[in-house]
Amino acid sequence: MTWDDVVLISPLLAAILTAAAILIVDLVRPGKAAVAVAVAMIGLGITAALTIAVGATPGTAFAGGYKVDDLTTFLDVLFMAVIAMTIVFGPDYLVPRGLPVAEFAAILVFAMTGAMLISASGDLLLLFLGLELMVLPGYLLAAFHKTDAYSTEGAIKYFLLGSFSSAIFLFGLAFIWGVTGTLQLDAIAGKLTEIVAGNAPLSPGLAMGLAFLTTGVAFKIAAVPFHYWTPDAYQGSPTPITGYLSVGPKVGAFALILRLFVEGLGPLADWWLPVVIVLSTLTMTLGNLVALTQDNVKRMLAYSSIAHTGYMLVGLAAWAQNPGGTGIEALLFYGVAYAFMNLGAFAVIAGLQKRTGVTSSLATFAGLGRREPVMGILMTLFLLSLTGIPPTAGFFAKANIILAAVEAGGPLTILAVIMVLNAAVAAFYYLRVVVYMFMRDGTSDAPALRHGGLLWSGLAAATALTILLGLFPTALLDAAGLAANALVP
Repeated sequence: MTWDDVVLISPLLAAILTAAAILIVDLVRPGKAAVAVAVAMIGLGITAALTIAVGATPGTAFAGGYKVDDLTTFLDVLFMAVIAMTIVFGPDYLVPRGLPVAEFAAILVFAMTGAMLISASGDLLLLFLGLELMVLPGYLLAAFHKTDAYSTEGAIKYFLLGSFSSAIFLFGLAFIWGVTGTLQLDAIAGKLTEIVAGNAPLSPGLAMGLAFLTTGVAFKIAAVPFHYWTPDAYQGSPTPITGYLSVGPKVGAFALILRLFVEGLGPLADWWLPVVIVLSTLTMTLGNLVALTQDNVKRMLAYSSIAHTGYMLVGLAAWAQNPGGTGIEALLFYGVAYAFMNLGAFAVIAGLQKRTGVTSSLATFAGLGRREPVMGILMTLFLLSLTGIPPTAGFFAKANIILAAVEAGGPLTILAVIMVLNAAVAAFYYLRVVVYMFMRDGTSDAPALRHGGLLWSGLAAATALTILLGLFPTALLDAAGLAANALVP
């Protein structure tokens, strides 16, 4: 290891030290949620500064196994923003239930290190290690409320199906390694280019590897029909953790898709494109149709999260159909917009559940617009953005994906029409919550809750980003374009 290698991995080292610092401070000052959150925010701020500084001079470390480019920087900053917002949303929900805030923050930061490793991976082995480092803390978080039977049940389902999918994914990596004889993503792309051109023999193992990889990744992003763990895991988890699970692992899994399928398996795009089209269609359609039947808002947003996975897959399919288009750029923009508007929606739910015993059923939201008007207005904003109503970030996110699909042409034009129809269907169940908040009388006479400053600051950040990314999307689109250009299939 050289000094240049240390410099390139310094953001990852800073993230690890941040997690360790949270645990050490909690040993010295046990039970002090504010102190743990402050240490986490300072550590994440330092990590973000290092990420931006190191990203200004792209390079590789460890013989190309670890790479820093514009895509790495873009994704790492997004991961840090997601973790920071989840941490500030947590105490209002966790403290009344006696759940440890320091452990919550430390596990989240450790999960972030796995996501950072994925975004910087240049070979298959590091990609798999990063994936496992990201999802293993997720199993712990899903069962964080260990005295809650629903939390335990959801965590067990998540763990079992997640373990199976990791094994399937590893089988796929083994097949690709065996066929190409290398772990390096750029070398794999070169070997596959020769196979596609007919200059190297075609092996049945390549098709097997591609099938295993697609199945494993589909589990991780909760694509239909590999989505069964999602609703139970989301509903059973503590609400701030549900918000993280709906965003963090999804963004990390799409980072893996970009590195593996676009950068490494890009020459086989014609092979996996039909599968992505089918997965996208099934995922967005089933996710929305089942969400229509839900009367629990957390479970509804779980199925909504599945539908949004389908929308993001449209961007991947658009790139596969038209590599010179804006599919990857649109996918990255969508990932950022979805992260903030979805986290904001879950933060409102977590705030309402500060009083223990409050559920996330639709009845809980009845009369919220009169009882807590600010919360009602913010929830409406996030739901309108998830629907895709202008000028919110969600509108431009959906519009960019649809335009990329139309630009790609062919079967992607039909996929764009399916996405538009699904967005219209989704409006029903999102706006139904708004109807309950402002047009239904509440069933409880309990006084309005007093929410902590951390929750309000997180909601302010989510609100500002949801509005600003809708009004001024150009800066994020430019950054997403640079990140997309860093991928060399």
